Amino acid sequence: MASRISELVLDCVDPERLAAFWSEVLGYVEFDRDPDGSIEIGPPGVGFGGAQPTLVLSPSRDPRRGKLRLHIDVNPTDRDADEELERLRGLGARPVDVGQTGTERWHVLADPEGNEFCLLRTRLTPL
Repeated sequence: MASRISELVLDCVDPERLAAFWSEVLGYVEFDRDPDGSIEIGPPGVGFGGAQPTLVLSPSRDPRRGKLRLHIDVNPTDRDADEELERLRGLGARPVDVGQTGTERWHVLADPEGNEFCLLRTRLTPL
């Protein structure tokens, strides 16, 4: 037997804002709200325990910002990477310089609270 990732938890100042951002980025919907202010989002029609992990946006007075020890990578599924980059920027993502050379196969971005993530150039088939 083995384990698998069922959810990712991201501490944040504004769970509402980040739930809206990441729902648009990933095509996720809201599943649950806890009394502590946490919001769980995930793939529509699947729920917790599906093929993709859910994302829990958890309120914190002191969330880490910038480079996290674990970060999220996303891939476009219905357009090329340049088009997806423009879509993500329109949602509030912003480019981050972490010393890239310009030859990478990804773009480094930050979500509205400054959490870094990467947009990879490879287009994947939607699940």
